Amino acid sequence: MGTYAPYGYIKDPADHNHLLIDDKVAHVVREIFDLALAGNGLGKIRKHINSLHVLRPAAYAAEQGATGYERYFENNEENRYIWSENSVRGILRSPIYAGNLAGYKRIAANMKSKKRPSKLPEEWEVIPDTHEGIVTQEEFDTVQQLITSRRLPENKGGFENIFAGVIKCADCGYALRAMSANRRKRPDIIDCVQYTCNNYGRYGNVMCTAHAIEARDLFNAVLADINRFADMAVNDERAVRAIEKRLTETDQSRAKAMKKEQKKLNKRLAELDRLFSSLYEDKVMERITERNFEMMSGKYQKEQLEIEARLKEVTETLNESYEKSQGIRDFLSLIRNYQGLKELDATVVNALIDKILVSEREKMADGTVKQEIKIYYKFIGFVGELHITPTKRWTALPAKHCTVCGVEYVPGSGISKYCPACAKKIQREKSNESKRRSREQKRMACIDLSAKNDRLIKVAEGKVQHHVVISGVLILLQDGSDFALNGFQTVHKFLRSVNFSAQQSL
Repeated sequence: MGTYAPYGYIKDPADHNHLLIDDKVAHVVREIFDLALAGNGLGKIRKHINSLHVLRPAAYAAEQGATGYERYFENNEENRYIWSENSVRGILRSPIYAGNLAGYKRIAANMKSKKRPSKLPEEWEVIPDTHEGIVTQEEFDTVQQLITSRRLPENKGGFENIFAGVIKCADCGYALRAMSANRRKRPDIIDCVQYTCNNYGRYGNVMCTAHAIEARDLFNAVLADINRFADMAVNDERAVRAIEKRLTETDQSRAKAMKKEQKKLNKRLAELDRLFSSLYEDKVMERITERNFEMMSGKYQKEQLEIEARLKEVTETLNESYEKSQGIRDFLSLIRNYQGLKELDATVVNALIDKILVSEREKMADGTVKQEIKIYYKFIGFVGELHITPTKRWTALPAKHCTVCGVEYVPGSGISKYCPACAKKIQREKSNESKRRSREQKRMACIDLSAKNDRLIKVAEGKVQHHVVISGVLILLQDGSDFALNGFQTVHKFLRSVNFSAQQSL
């Protein structure tokens, strides 16, 4: 459909309308999709590809003989190896790499208009299985889901959010965001993070509730559930059949009724065809009038249209039921590869899970707290909810020995030194000591103030001889007391009270 083959492909020499994989650069396309499946954004993928010093698509096309691209590199040769985010996005968005041909991406509004506005990817015309894909259809669909969801794979604290774009609030449907809880220090970053509803974080409890869940609890619950299904798929065929029956039981009974109805509808359509033929023959042989023919043919035609519409609906429902049964087999085949999984990463989560719904914590009658998690897996959807007991944050720290009494205890923070009993006792002693020091300081201040007042009274009474008054003033200045610190203004007032002039005072 185009003059040149897209990046990663070449035109088949035997058939120019058929595409073949270009082995020279197909590994670059494969790596771009692998990085996206691992949860990396366009910026990170672009930086990684640039670090490999790979020719960008336009430069590679020019190298293969395509015209019209050299003008981009005339003044800067290094620009040949600088990828843009648009180039990466174009590859990740193109159905070409899953083996499908895509067209009608830009359509003119009418025959007179020269404008060709771009259509959204979901509006493209896609013809499936026209050539060999570099990635599988499942991988391509997963990447589209990751691109369209709002994702923040890593927060400022360095925590890798492997559930970005997957974890949602069960009540309002908003995403749950990873928040660093810096109330206490932890050796592992995952123990410092909890997920809360983004709707609650923005608008408070007016719009939703917190739906808080510890990152460690979520990680452990999802890992355990994946291992449970993987072990079941490998070792327990009876349990697999039970799950398959439970998931398709309603669909199978419904499908049985649908098949019966489909058979009946097809039979009636065949009867209508015979009736039309007979009716037309009666008209030709003039056994019925034109008016009766029009009336009967209109009635049969209306019934025929209704049956065809219903038959289409039944067929689509049967196809969905078949796809669900096939999806269960595909899921079991996929999850067998993850038996004995020890660590979760974004690649595993995105390959197996569509979404995770987290409910609000619920306090039970016995005082314990429970929280419900629903995991929707690829191909099969929701299987069964998980009920977890949320752990308290301080249980993540190892036990310590009290530095006072030596008793082993679980600390509330990384800098804790005392057990709860000793901590209360030490805090009470420190509080009492602080109060005692404060009372002693106030008592000494009162004593000093009383002594200064006594000296003032004595000096004020000694008005007989000049040298007595002056020596008293000098003593006050040398004392360093509050009275002396009031400065020469106080001294001047005092001298005036004993009938000294300003010159005599100096």
